[in-house]
Amino acid sequence: MSDGLDRLLASLGGAGGAGGHHTVPNGSVRADIGREGRKGVPEVILADRKRPEDALAAARAFLDTRGRAILSRVPESLVERLRAEHADCQIETFERSGIVVLKRSSFVPPPPGGRVGVLTAGTSDIAVAEEAQVVASEMGCEVLAFYDVGVAGIHRLAEPLATLRERSVDVIIVAAGMDGALPSVVSGLVDVPVIGLPTPIGYGLGGEGVAALMTMLQTCAPGLTVVNIGNGVGAGATAALIANRVATARARASSESTEARP
Repeated sequence: MSDGLDRLLASLGGAGGAGGHHTVPNGSVRADIGREGRKGVPEVILADRKRPEDALAAARAFLDTRGRAILSRVPESLVERLRAEHADCQIETFERSGIVVLKRSSFVPPPPGGRVGVLTAGTSDIAVAEEAQVVASEMGCEVLAFYDVGVAGIHRLAEPLATLRERSVDVIIVAAGMDGALPSVVSGLVDVPVIGLPTPIGYGLGGEGVAALMTMLQTCAPGLTVVNIGNGVGAGATAALIANRVATARARASSESTEARP
């Protein structure tokens, strides 16, 4: 192999940090245990497309090295196996989204971060929005969520937006299916970044979230960015990265202001 490839491989190996990757005992899963330290986002194990043995092995690797494992879209049969294998852990299950969070008593939570607002157009959008909420919360953010405030009854939006403004949220996630109009409405009214989260709700032409995604991509309201259909984990991670960076800057500015006082 060339010297250039050797240097690239050495650089990539160092990027994970000491012990940045870990091969679990069955040999088919590499758990990126260094991800949270490297980029501030914990690994989330997508369970419904994996063999149960692989999901269990990945969860075991994260619990053994990080003290916490987060799994998304977990079938009920796998929830029972997780409970049986990790009776020593605190286990939180989120029924709507299918997320499961396991924590050992040794787990050290992240420091308090920023503030994230979450809005859904309808109750059918809550399952995907809950993924975003859990991820942002596990990244240290305070999450304020309001459901069923879509454009079919736009008056319902007034009180939640007023609350989010009063609480000075740093970013807002807006989940919507069907026509996907709510994120653009919100983005036109607030002065913080908005993340559009299209959900696979709808039928006929443009159904299953396609029309919602296209509406959000074609927004004329600046400040709106969009994730893929049903990507609650991605929306939550992106929102938390923004909010936590803002929280860090806010704390630094407060500290500098205090030090500058006579």
